Amino acid sequence: MTNTMRYPVLTAMLAVSAYTLATTLAAPARAQDTPPSNGWFKVCSKQEDNDICNVQFQSVASNGQVVTAVSLAEIKGKINRRVFQITVPTGRLLPAGIKVKVDDKKEVALPYAFCFPQSCMAEVALDDNLITLLKSGKGMTITSTNFQNKPNPVLVTLEGFTGAYDGEPLKRDELETRQRQLQDELRKKAEEQRKKLQEEQDKAKTGAAAN
Repeated sequence: MTNTMRYPVLTAMLAVSAYTLATTLAAPARAQDTPPSNGWFKVCSKQEDNDICNVQFQSVASNGQVVTAVSLAEIKGKINRRVFQITVPTGRLLPAGIKVKVDDKKEVALPYAFCFPQSCMAEVALDDNLITLLKSGKGMTITSTNFQNKPNPVLVTLEGFTGAYDGEPLKRDELETRQRQLQDELRKKAEEQRKKLQEEQDKAKTGAAAN
């Protein structure tokens, strides 16, 4: 595929995204962690001469930074393309690619396709076998390697994937509601962390005064 074909496709896919990706990964995420997310959902839009439907999932750290985003984009029209795409923050070890494992199936590595200042993306062609695998799975472990050569595994639930993929796309007001719910969850977690930090600081001051 030539660059003249590739760049309009990427621009169209990014325009579908519901959120802006963060610039860096705040801290390594463990696979057993469950970052806040709004679950699997589908959005569809018209981009010039192309109809785009994007089934996606995003894990978000408690500070609001996007940890991992998964996208299954199907583009029809002047350009016809099906893409499975994973987005992670920058600061990644590019030769390592992004490793993906569904349940206890064999792990595969996706090559990075490109990087922007705020994110790096890996992608492969989307086919029916991959869709079937995701529909039958319970969880998907996505592992990128940071610039310190340390793996950052993130567990993405596959619960709700089938409903999102086979169901109707979200309407604008439904998408806005999901975004507000996610922001509320993030604010709640941020407040919990602030209170916990304040309690630890108060304990430290009390201990120092006692000594």
